[in-house]
Amino acid sequence: MDYKAGPASTTTKRETKNICAPSKRSLSLSLCRMASDSKTHTFDEVVKHNKTKDCWLIISGKVYDVTSFMDDHPGGDEVLLSSTGKDATNDFEDVGHSDTAREMMGKYYIGEIDSATIPLKRTYIDPQQATYNQDKTQEFVIKILQFLVPLLILGLAFAVRQYTKKE
Repeated sequence: MDYKAGPASTTTKRETKNICAPSKRSLSLSLCRMASDSKTHTFDEVVKHNKTKDCWLIISGKVYDVTSFMDDHPGGDEVLLSSTGKDATNDFEDVGHSDTAREMMGKYYIGEIDSATIPLKRTYIDPQQATYNQDKTQEFVIKILQFLVPLLILGLAFAVRQYTKKE
């Protein structure tokens, strides 16, 4: 309990709740464990863990070692591997994971990400308008003719044979 001085020198009693105390909600225990065991990882360190047997993800500024969950993930290990090497928060949120899935994350938590080491987001650059290339057009026509001319000769030879065979 904390005692706080109120107005006119009176003392009021204020209770503080310990969020790390056991409760019915496992999420608060997971969050407590996450806060007490927190280690800060650099982005370069996390990026190295991008294999099936060693997979770390960054979600909401936290680092998770999901290696042991790879085989159990409902979407398969490819989904998790495709989210490595970047901030996977958007990928995680876009799927719409259940509360149970969010609670499970606590046991895979291994620390925080040093946000200063995350590279800036790439800016989108509009693609340039494709330019018309005269040389490519000529190459295409030549390739078509290389296919059609022999086919035409073969067809003509077949027609001549059929015509001369009847006589």
